[in-house]
Amino acid sequence: LRNGRKTLTTVQGLSSEYDLKKIVRACKKEFACNGTVIEHPEYGEVLQLQGDQRENICQWLTKTGLAKPEQLKVHGF
Repeated sequence: LRNGRKTLTTVQGLSSEYDLKKIVRACKKEFACNGTVIEHPEYGEVLQLQGDQRENICQWLTKTGLAKPEQLKVHGF
């Protein structure tokens, strides 16, 4: 994909009892992409992954029990 717009996938609203850094680490392994935790002025700590990982992250959050399907809202495109 040359000159394709690079996308970022952000995940917000995960329970603060979860260690987001650990979740990022797991996601990076799982989806073979880079990721980080950023401090968002409005949403607090937000998970940021490179690429369009929306489908992946939804399935993964459900599979790992971090979120229920009805809690997930997919935005964009």
